[in-house]
Amino acid sequence: QVCCSPVLTGCTLQNPSDPRPPPHLHSPSTQFNMLRSGTAAIRCTTCLPHVRQLTTLSSAIRGDRTPGFRQVKWPLATPLGGRSRRTEGAASFRSSAVAASSKAECMPHSHISATKDSEVFTLRLLDRLWEKYRERVSYVRTYEEVVKSQKATFVNDHIAFRSIALQEPSCGIASVSRVFEALGYRPAATYTFEDKHLNAIHYEHPRPIFPKLFISELKAWELSEASQAAITSSLSSLNPLHVPQSLLSSLHAIGQNTLPPSEDALEAAAAAILTLPWDVPQEEAVKTLHQESQYGAWVLVHGYNVNHFTALINSHGPTTTIQSIESTVEALQAEGVPMKSQIEGDTGGKLRQTATQAVNMPIAMARGNKVVEVDWPYAYFELAQRDPYTDHDGQLTRFEGFLSANATHLFDITQGAPK
Repeated sequence: QVCCSPVLTGCTLQNPSDPRPPPHLHSPSTQFNMLRSGTAAIRCTTCLPHVRQLTTLSSAIRGDRTPGFRQVKWPLATPLGGRSRRTEGAASFRSSAVAASSKAECMPHSHISATKDSEVFTLRLLDRLWEKYRERVSYVRTYEEVVKSQKATFVNDHIAFRSIALQEPSCGIASVSRVFEALGYRPAATYTFEDKHLNAIHYEHPRPIFPKLFISELKAWELSEASQAAITSSLSSLNPLHVPQSLLSSLHAIGQNTLPPSEDALEAAAAAILTLPWDVPQEEAVKTLHQESQYGAWVLVHGYNVNHFTALINSHGPTTTIQSIESTVEALQAEGVPMKSQIEGDTGGKLRQTATQAVNMPIAMARGNKVVEVDWPYAYFELAQRDPYTDHDGQLTRFEGFLSANATHLFDITQGAPK
């Protein structure tokens, strides 16, 4: 075994998105990032006492309810070759999906009936992201209680992700979108936010009942030299195999129903979103970038993690007292949830939006050669109301896109103040 960490003496950790066979070296900050995301596979039993000492810290950073590490198997499953084995594997994955969905009292995707195994896989991936997000954002659980008390229902309108557009190394919207494009999502519209140096694309699934995706990127080349330097120094450690070709090929095959879905593929797809794709950033770089772009600083510390999920107000049902975005805001405020001060969009408009304030969480940053925890804004929970309107042809329809004027103010919720 190779000693590749001053803390985990005698241990080699295998990154699931790195196909190189062990042993090989990872820097201490990469090691720590692998631990905090829960994607490290412990390959040396002699170091387990040291690992257990770090379990509580890494679990707190990840937001886990119970300490521990999950082991991700790699490489991904390959085609099974026989029809009976394919059927058996798909059936096993479907059984796991049923078991997983039964654990949660309120899942925003439970109303979607999958018509094929690839949709089961996509729904399980979305649920995996929801579960991690829900653990970290306490306001979501309060919202669930409000919905439950009203005997109402809710569905997820859209999920938002953030990224940084950079040439060297190459990254941006595609770093997130390709995982979902391989599963069938397609671009639907583009947006520009000049004052924030942002571009965005929203994606839709072939079945409109699936949640939309809103993926944005910060144009690094439009920022000051100091901010660009902070970005390039932080992203220089970007793992070029964070989303490997083999993963996208497997997801595409699953999407085309030529490869049965597997737990290994699900773990790898989730890790592509939940794992920081570069080393833990230097605190000084994060705070430097925050002065010009809080969005950029957010990406440095959270990577491609979910920025927010969104409850569709129209799904609450006609017999509840939370039929409007205003009444839902009032109900949440009555339960002590801090809300954005105003609702975006005119009364009676085709899209109205607001959100909770962002929750803070301890984030790993490098302070010189040490890794420290810094309290930093993470995510908020959004509310969206999409009422029918009459289009140019006189047809009653519902707007499924986004309004830049609304979104530009929602970006600011994660502003926070460095501590």
